[in-house]
Amino acid sequence: MLRHKNFRSSDELKEFLQSSVPSDAYCSCACYEDPEADMDRKGWLGADLVFDIDADHIPTPCDKFHDNWVCGVCGLTGKGFTPSECPVCGGEKFEVSTWPCEVCLDSAKTETVKLLDMLMLDFGFSGKDIHVFFSGHRGYHVHVESEAAKGLDAIARKEIVDYITGLGFDVFFHGLDKKSLRETPPSQSSRFEFGWRKRLALGMKNFIRSAKEENLRRIGLTKKKAETILEHRDVILKNWLNRGTWGAVKGIGFETWRKIAEQSAKLQSASIDTVVTTDIHRLIRLVGTLHGKTGLKKIEFSVSAIDDFDPFKSAVAFKTGAVIVYVSDAPEFRLGDEVFGPYKKQRVELPTAVAMLLVCKGRGEVIESNV
Repeated sequence: MLRHKNFRSSDELKEFLQSSVPSDAYCSCACYEDPEADMDRKGWLGADLVFDIDADHIPTPCDKFHDNWVCGVCGLTGKGFTPSECPVCGGEKFEVSTWPCEVCLDSAKTETVKLLDMLMLDFGFSGKDIHVFFSGHRGYHVHVESEAAKGLDAIARKEIVDYITGLGFDVFFHGLDKKSLRETPPSQSSRFEFGWRKRLALGMKNFIRSAKEENLRRIGLTKKKAETILEHRDVILKNWLNRGTWGAVKGIGFETWRKIAEQSAKLQSASIDTVVTTDIHRLIRLVGTLHGKTGLKKIEFSVSAIDDFDPFKSAVAFKTGAVIVYVSDAPEFRLGDEVFGPYKKQRVELPTAVAMLLVCKGRGEVIESNV
């Protein structure tokens, strides 16, 4: 690791990267009086508010098809989402092999959209303050570059993290109690305020509107209660829209609505790497550089472009050439406009960017290059 570097210009940085050719390059989110000094003598001046949204932290249905893990203690192997501890020995260290598929990246994008919504509507940051990046691997980075956030300490950033993730959320303080089930709020607009009160109300509406029986059973409702809610779905939604109350159906009491509200709050919260945001000295991947696990670029795009952003097109660095690769194992995947794989112990000629992805993920070995 080469750390505590300082560059006076972009040309100086570029020259250093070209001469040293690191596998990965990072920059500090913090500003210092003396960036080249040791940490205790740098003189911290402030830091951007940074968020990391990574599919590694989001369980997805595709995990079991392309992700593998090995316990670093007992050697137990498994597929899918990596557990917090080994089910056999209790070990917490794993060797993990993941894959950046479209389902994974769509799930990360969904969480990023929720985060951006909170930052702008609940915290009041403008689009000019917010910078959004594809990380180059399985997620997105969001940087808030604002004087209002720059001086926040780790404790203040932890408060922001708790808000965004819904940690400690209690439905009782956000518009749902036994009284609210039967009485119309004094002001119809009160349920459309802002913050978590608004998010809870709209989240419950969306959950009820789209719920299936298995969704309701999964959060602890009995079969009878789930069937009753689905049977009277239209009445429930109409009552909420007209009166702002949930108690429209006999036999569906507060405990049932509390379970629905808590599940709705989970769906409204955003999944972020909490350690990244609270770290006031954080290093983050340098924009424009390649990710060592994929060969794809970390690139910035506008907040308004996130819905249409396609990382498998926009982040491709190598546009020409072909490489013959021996592929040990790889799922079907898309890069650019083409679909490749699946591959299993075979020799194949591939575009440079595809070969780079396979090599970086440890699933391919170059035999011959025609670049």
